Amino acid sequence: MSYIEHVGKYFIMLKQVFRSPQKKAVFRDALFREVEDLGLKSVGIVAFIAFFVGGVVAIQTALNVDNPMIPKYLIGFATKRSMILEFAPTFASVILAGKVGSFITSSIGTMRVTEQIDALEVMGINSLNYLVLPKVIAAVFFYPLLVILAMFLGIFGGWAAGSLTELFHSVDYIAGIQLDFNPFLIRYALIKSVVFAFVIATVPSYHGYYVKGGALEVGRASTQAVVWTSVIVILLNYFLTQMLLG
Repeated sequence: MSYIEHVGKYFIMLKQVFRSPQKKAVFRDALFREVEDLGLKSVGIVAFIAFFVGGVVAIQTALNVDNPMIPKYLIGFATKRSMILEFAPTFASVILAGKVGSFITSSIGTMRVTEQIDALEVMGINSLNYLVLPKVIAAVFFYPLLVILAMFLGIFGGWAAGSLTELFHSVDYIAGIQLDFNPFLIRYALIKSVVFAFVIATVPSYHGYYVKGGALEVGRASTQAVVWTSVIVILLNYFLTQMLLG
């Protein structure tokens, strides 16, 4: 199947996804379940990686800013900008593309190969709306919170790294954080996180929903979903950066 056909099937899938839910109570229960599976269970890995990425950025910046003419507060400034602009929204999204994307594809793909989706269709249920829409809403509304958490923990991780290694003083680091604060950069990161969350929820769902075969094909579909989701996130990151900051 050509790429154009896949793109067409993807947008046809989205048309079915965004139809009105048939039973509000069932949809609400599914939404809360997806918030837990896709969001709450991802807090740990995002927090862990963001904390240590912030520490690494601060240490590397401190080791390269060894000229006495360069002010030390640039370490905090560079760590803040790095975490807000790229590491928190983009790096976290790539991580979630691997963790959440494989989970979504494997769960929906297993339902497909075991004919559970066919059973839903026989009962007159819009299977795409029932399976995918709660994932989309959960990701779009919860992932910006994960990005904000990653920003905070990344900056805090940089401060903790400086305190442990004594490469720079806390006063200089905090001064760099407070230097030239631009609220639009936070909005920019959150806009990216919403777009990436939509991709992370829908692209793996597409690969899982249209998988054919057995368990082996589900595994291959999970791999393809992670790869394509990561590629799309990186491409969208480039275009969004150009449009919002260019």
